[in-house]
Amino acid sequence: MPKNFYITTPIYYPSAKPHMGHAYSSIIADFFARFKRIDGFDVNFLTGTDEHGLKIQRAAEKKGLETLKFCDEISKTFRDLSKTLNLTNTDFIRTTEDRHKNSVQNLWKELEKNDDIYLSKYSGWYSVSDEAFYTDDEIEEIDGKKLSKISKSPVEWMDEESYFFRLSKWEKPLLDYYEKNPEFISPKARRNEVISFVKGGLKDLSVSRKSFSWGIPVPSNNEHVIYVWLDALTNYISALNYPDMDNELLNKYWPANVHLIGKDILRFHAVYWPAFLLAANIPLPKKVYGHGWILSGEEKMSKSKGNILDPIEIIDQYGLDPLRYYLIKEVSFGNDGNISKDRLEDCINSDLANNYGNLCQRVTAFTIKNCEGKIPKDIEFNQDDLIILDKFKDNINLIRKKIDELDLNFYIEFIVNSLFEANKYFNDQEPWKKKGDIKRLNTIIFTTLEIVRKISFMLYPIIPQSSLNALKIFSINENQIDFSTIDNHNYLSKLDVINKIDILFKKIEKQND
Repeated sequence: MPKNFYITTPIYYPSAKPHMGHAYSSIIADFFARFKRIDGFDVNFLTGTDEHGLKIQRAAEKKGLETLKFCDEISKTFRDLSKTLNLTNTDFIRTTEDRHKNSVQNLWKELEKNDDIYLSKYSGWYSVSDEAFYTDDEIEEIDGKKLSKISKSPVEWMDEESYFFRLSKWEKPLLDYYEKNPEFISPKARRNEVISFVKGGLKDLSVSRKSFSWGIPVPSNNEHVIYVWLDALTNYISALNYPDMDNELLNKYWPANVHLIGKDILRFHAVYWPAFLLAANIPLPKKVYGHGWILSGEEKMSKSKGNILDPIEIIDQYGLDPLRYYLIKEVSFGNDGNISKDRLEDCINSDLANNYGNLCQRVTAFTIKNCEGKIPKDIEFNQDDLIILDKFKDNINLIRKKIDELDLNFYIEFIVNSLFEANKYFNDQEPWKKKGDIKRLNTIIFTTLEIVRKISFMLYPIIPQSSLNALKIFSINENQIDFSTIDNHNYLSKLDVINKIDILFKKIEKQND
């Protein structure tokens, strides 16, 4: 059976420059993509930008730019961010590309052909910021302004001719699908939220707009443009060359393994998107995961609130890998999390510099001094050695299972505990006192080096460049990282000379209050 894996980020709405929330989604998706690659999967990893809608049109007008030129400029900042974050995405989709427009218009025709789209009139509340429609129950008035209860974004009354998608028709099929596929929406709290929303009753969804022109034209009526979410969601299959059903990419990677999104766009991905797909007789993705927000104080970051935290500034000050590590370790996956420079500095000093970097430096220096800089060959494992080594062997399949469940918290906890145990093992075994027992000294060194190798392999999806720097000890390059080898306790026996490496992480001098 082929081992294919397809993961997507949300395609980002480039009405303003990227913030930490965008970086978080991308880094998490990159973690899973990297892990699956080192575990032998053929990975397709998609990100991109969603460039249509009234919000974009107004942002371009405000800047005095032609809309496509505005999109070209701001989309480039997201493409550049992918490089800055060291992402391994295999594609970057823009909804202004012809390949995407063709897919969207084809999907529209399929929905129309199946009598799931009809022309009527829309009257209701619309949020330009969210590009979303809201019911009266989802609106509140604060200081004389109508706002969405969910996003707190301002809404305005819209009254115009519109095409509608028969969303109400798919209420029962969706509930049946959720019941038969309990893993489709994660985490569990998000699943319950979606089911509650759908059980509350689905109304037909307005899927076109006539009051502005920046969008993909409705195939049968150029006076309308296609609703930005029907447009945007299609990116996940337009990047695979839909509607060419015989295309290799589509056959290989669809249905997607994971749509990784922020919880604020869960409804679009877990209700509207599967309904569109069901109506077009297209298989549904295997999982939609709605992660939490990266908060600034107690609030979600947004341009309108002026509380944007720039990931580039954090990277410039602390480095990319420390930021990647912090976001994966300190933000409990699935929940909201705060960025704190103080906690970031603690992570760098304690976890990265002391527990990981110092272990690599200590055992390397000790080996160079006591084993002529070579991997010791004359070894004999005792119970102490096997206990710490077998932890990896005994858990390799559990780790894979947890990754398939997107249990990122288990993965990072396993690494943190392994680092603690590795340092404790080296200290407790006291190889510096074993110079009269060369075989025991050799075994302690070999065991510790092997643990460094295993942990570095596991850290690669989290801190890729730093783990590669550590693996220079063994002259192991990126193409040689293979997760399946972490249960092999004699991997290093084929190698010879080890190399001295530079300091992996510089400790942060913390200011005393």
